[in-house]
Amino acid sequence: MIGGLLLVVGLLVTRFYGQGPDVPESITLPDGQSATAFTKGDGWYAVVTDGQQILIFDALTGQLKQTITISTD
Repeated sequence: MIGGLLLVVGLLVTRFYGQGPDVPESITLPDGQSATAFTKGDGWYAVVTDGQQILIFDALTGQLKQTITISTD
């Protein structure tokens, strides 16, 4: 049982510290903003900024397609 537990813990650790998502080489963010999160969908990717915005980019061209302002009300 101890060996099984160590195996499960070892697998979890290697999965969490493995390769993350494929982030595009260069993402141009608005001046003064930095990325806090990144997600990728089919044909698009999104970056959450510290300026309370979600920026959605086209995955093929890298062009900004949509900006969503996050309301903290």
